[in-house]
Order: sequence, then C-alpha cells, then structure tokens
Amino acid sequence: MSARDKFHNIVKLALQKDGWRITHDPLLIRIENITDMYIDLGAERIIAAEREGQIIAVEVKSFIGTSTISEFHTAVGQFINYRYALEEIGSERVLYLAVPLNTYNDFLNKPFIKTIIQRSQINLIVYDVETEEIIRWQI
Repeated sequence: MSARDKFHNIVKLALQKDGWRITHDPLLIRIENITDMYIDLGAERIIAAEREGQIIAVEVKSFIGTSTISEFHTAVGQFINYRYALEEIGSERVLYLAVPLNTYNDFLNKPFIKTIIQRSQINLIVYDVETEEIIRWQI
C-alpha cells in the first residue's frame, strides 16, 4: 500500500469516526466532454432527521514528497479547479483539503502560507496520522 493510499484510508476512517458517511470513493466530476475529475472522497454528515444533511468533498494530501512548497502549489491548484468544477455542475458540496497535522503545524501555519490559504478560500481538515482522527476543521 502506498503512502498516498494509506493517508486516503486514514482520512476516510477519521471522517467516519467524526460522524460522516462516505458516499463516494472517489467522487467523479464530469465537465462537459472536456475531462473527468476525481476528488478523493465525497461524504455526508449523519445528523438529526429534522435537519438538512451537509455534504462535502475532500481532497486528501499527504505532503510526504521532497518539496513541501511544490506539493502545496499542486494542492492549491487542484483545490481551485475542483471548487470551480463543483460550482459548474451545481453541486452543493463544500470542498475541503485534508492535510496531516505535522504539515499543518510545520508548514501551513507560516504567515505567508496562511495568507494564501485565506485568500484562496481553502477549507482545511487537519488529521492526525497516528490516531486516525480529525483534529481541526478550518473554514
């Protein structure tokens, strides 16, 4: 199992522990005849029957490569493309980028990187690889 697959499964389990039901693995987005895009996970919140369910899409990133900034560039680009694609098809899903806790603490908390995240309106799910739990939701 690759690290990417391992992190994917960790986030999937963490979402389930947090009360989400995985609806798509992966979530396919088809834009006209241009291309198919695959967001790692689609999920819905299991909540009280009288409330409308929340639905999300989650792109999982491991940040285990040799260049964190390069992986960040790729993640930001994917996130923006996926968000626009979801809007294009009229999806009500809220898109999140799932990142490991150590990357969040060591890299994504740097002032310049935080500014990019805020200006790009990137929603984050911070997950703990060891406990397989979601530590933080950041909108």
